[in-house]
Order: sequence, then structure tokens, then C-alpha cells
Amino acid sequence: MAWMTASSALAQTPANVQLDVWSGTGYQPCEPSIAMDPNDPNVVVAGSILDNVYRSSDGGATWTKDKLTSPLGVFGDPCVVAGPTGDFYFLHLSDPEGKGWSSEALLDRIVCQRSKNGGKSWSKGGGMGLAPPKDQDKEWAVVSPDGQSIHACWTQFDKYGSELPGDSTVILCSSSNAKGKVWSEPVRVSDKAGDCLDGDGTAEGAVPAVGVNGEVYVAWALGPWIYFDKSLDAGRTWSEEDRIVADIVGGWDQNIDGIGRVNGMPVTVVDHSNGPHRGRIYINWTDTRNGDSDVWLTHSDDGGETWSPTQRLNTDGPERDQFFTWMTVDPVRGDVHVVFYDRRHNESKEDRSTHVVVASSTDGAENWVNRTVSEKAFVPEGKLFFGDYNNIAAVDGHVRPIWTHEENGVLSVWTALLDLDPNP
Repeated sequence: MAWMTASSALAQTPANVQLDVWSGTGYQPCEPSIAMDPNDPNVVVAGSILDNVYRSSDGGATWTKDKLTSPLGVFGDPCVVAGPTGDFYFLHLSDPEGKGWSSEALLDRIVCQRSKNGGKSWSKGGGMGLAPPKDQDKEWAVVSPDGQSIHACWTQFDKYGSELPGDSTVILCSSSNAKGKVWSEPVRVSDKAGDCLDGDGTAEGAVPAVGVNGEVYVAWALGPWIYFDKSLDAGRTWSEEDRIVADIVGGWDQNIDGIGRVNGMPVTVVDHSNGPHRGRIYINWTDTRNGDSDVWLTHSDDGGETWSPTQRLNTDGPERDQFFTWMTVDPVRGDVHVVFYDRRHNESKEDRSTHVVVASSTDGAENWVNRTVSEKAFVPEGKLFFGDYNNIAAVDGHVRPIWTHEENGVLSVWTALLDLDPNP
């Protein structure tokens, strides 16, 4: 078990903290996820590929690292979420035989593990979606406002990578009580099926959110559109028809120089604060409608019936890419925070030098402030599996983005200690 500490910060840039760096063997750490105890922002838990779990008791200034284990296997797509009672949940893909890609059982279900002590120990894990030989992939989860249930949504592949026209993908959702051990029979949410090629024609990017009255919302990408659906009975049944809420111009499978693959899939969150925008649903994604990749957002105040005009969140000029976005809403203040990689500072579009920026709004997405939160840019070479997402958490003005950094062929995972004025 190793300790990691903060590095010195540049002027106007919050202190950066390295959680992990590749040791030279095994999978390189990427696809980081992070969550904060909503009752105590000093307690932070994070995860990364393949089976890394990190915890902090001082707001992210120092971290311990462990390996997550489960009888069902731990095989990436880490999703760490926190509930209002202080429980943490770590969802991931399965590898029950422990043989990785050589096993037919790989990806046979989604696994959820629970921690009741700030990430120090974890349950053995409960599985959902077992339907061999189908593959279960790309999951995310959310905890209900009362902490009594957890909802997960994901993509089911008839066969991952299959080119057969009869094989398809659909969005499934399932629910469990606070233990996260026994899960309901998955419900198909997406009306339209996608292909199995893990590209624009595949139904992916399901990130559920829970409304202030327990409604469950989820959006995903398929083709040039973002689809949205909702459940008013805790995920048991869903609306008769999916609603198209926005264009994702160019599709979610995007090309960024120096990155092996980039997805712009939507992220859905709800404002649970007691502020003026309580209950507002936000959806955030990236697309290429302007020629370069930009960060976008729309919101709804009527349960997803109508949506605001699409907003561009990055405040730079044209022809510079922003990508790998994720969003959170501070449950205390109602502030919206969006993290993404950013190349606005580059002299040319061909320059791959990459920073990390957090865009924040304190007025319900009316106005945005962009802050560079990375002390040091990096130049990805496009030769490594870099992961499919970053993540961000915020509680009462304490904002913790998390991202992957590449240097000399080595990946590392970082956060920034972004603490905002308590009286904005």
C-alpha cells in the first residue's frame, strides 16, 4: 500500500495530485472514476483500470491504493458512485474465470461492490444482466436520494464486435436495494437497437440519473442523436417511446489526433440542491458540429418533456479540440461542473499538447467559467489504450476532477484540488 502526495501548484492552477502511475507491468491505469461522501467531502474514493481502487480521508491531498477483488472478477469500466448515507459503490465488468479475453465468460454480467467504510473494504459483489452468451458492457450507476436503492444502466451486446446483421445492442437498466447484492431482472430501455461494432451505430453511453422525487432518467447515443427515457416507478417500467433530445453531430465515436479512440457519449445528472434549479436535468456531450470537437449541454425543467437550446461550454475560439467530457452537479450548492481535455492553448490544430479544463456554472448553466486545472500539459502518442472517459465529483464547493495523463509511454492518474469560494 503506497502513499501519494500533492505536487506544487502553478499560479492560478489548483494543486495537482497523482493517485497512480504505471508500475511497468499489467494494464496501465486509465478510465478513472471518482466520488465524494456527500456528508463529508474529505472522504473520497476513486478507481481506474483494471482493478485499482484509491481512497482519501483528507479531500484528495493524499491517497492509498489497493486492488479490488471479487469472485465474479474485476475487468475494467470502473464506475465509483456515492450515496447520501456515505456508502460507496464500485461497478465494473466481470471476469468470473479470471482468464481475461481468453475466457468465454468474460463480460457475462455487470458487477457491483459496496463499501460502508469509505473504501477501506468492499463486499464480494452482486451481478446483474447475466444472459450468456451475450456481453454486458459500458455501465454506469446512480444512488437514489434516500440512499435505499441503486440503479444501473449499460449496453448489452448480442456478441461484442459481431458484424452479423442479426446481432444488436440495447440499453438495459436494473435496480437493487442499498446492499447492491441482488439486482432486478434487467429492463430494456432503448426502443431502437444498434449494431455490435462499438461505434456510432452502437447504442452506448447510458448514464442514469435520479430525480428529486425518485424518477430515473437516462440518455444514450445512437447514430447522430441522443435519446432519452425515464421511469416514474423506480426503474420497473419506462416511457413508451424514447425521446430524441439533441443531435450528436458526427456521432459519438470521434477522432482526436494522438488518442486511439475518443467517445463523446452523453452524461446525465440532476440538481439535488435546494437552490433555484432543484430538479433540473442536465445532459452533456461532445460533438463536431463546428468542425472541431466541442463540449455541449442541454437541460430540462419539466422531467425531460422539453429541452433548452444546446449550449457550447468551452469558451475558446474555433479549430481547437475539447474531448472526453464528464459532468457533475454539486448537491449542496447546485453548481454545475464539467471536466474535459482541452487544446485551446495550442498554436495549431495539429499540436497534440493537451491540458485539462473544468467549466463551471453557478447560475444554472446560464454563464460558464473555464479553468485550466492541470499544472502540466501532455502530448499523447496514440499508441496506448487511453481509456474511454474521465470523471468529476463535487460537494459544497470542493471539486475533484480526475483524468489520465500520458508521458513517455506511461499512463498516470491525477486529480486537482479545486476548492471554490464558499460565498460565490
